[in-house]
Amino acid sequence: MDVLVRLEARPSDSPVLAHVNSIPVLPFGTRSRREVVTLYGQADAQSLALALAATVESERLEAVTSGVVRHLGVWPDRGAVGDSAWRDNATGRLVTQDLDIPLPTLEARASELLGSCGTTLRRVAAGLAMPDWPEGTERALSFSFLSAVGASGGAGASLEDDAGVERWLDSIRQADAYGFDVEGD
Repeated sequence: MDVLVRLEARPSDSPVLAHVNSIPVLPFGTRSRREVVTLYGQADAQSLALALAATVESERLEAVTSGVVRHLGVWPDRGAVGDSAWRDNATGRLVTQDLDIPLPTLEARASELLGSCGTTLRRVAAGLAMPDWPEGTERALSFSFLSAVGASGGAGASLEDDAGVERWLDSIRQADAYGFDVEGD
């Protein structure tokens, strides 16, 4: 999974920590699915880990199909709330599913992510927080790692499978060795 992390000012009327939007893989494309994480306020590894935890947990709740589009808000007191949508292959109809991931579930998964790839998450957060970004430039960095579902054996697999968890964590540990790319330029 490719992740683009953006940093924006916190909306004055909302305590939201982050928004997570997914962009599915195109049938003719070779890139993996992209998650666009927008952090609000200060960039820190904990907020980024919570947003990525929302992505991982939502994969476990969704129907196993290609072309899933997801939108989630991550809230400090509620967890992640949003929905996902996809086309039913048999009927061609748009199917939607509400997603509600409790905060304790997100916090547990975020702790696992910080333990496994905390260095990468801290690097991304530090890069977004650097004061020397040119004025008016959108702060955004990207990195890649295997998603939990893809790394654990594909359709229907879960993080409860020890071998799948280990492959997924290995992919995240490897991401620590490569750093991250800057979008743009």
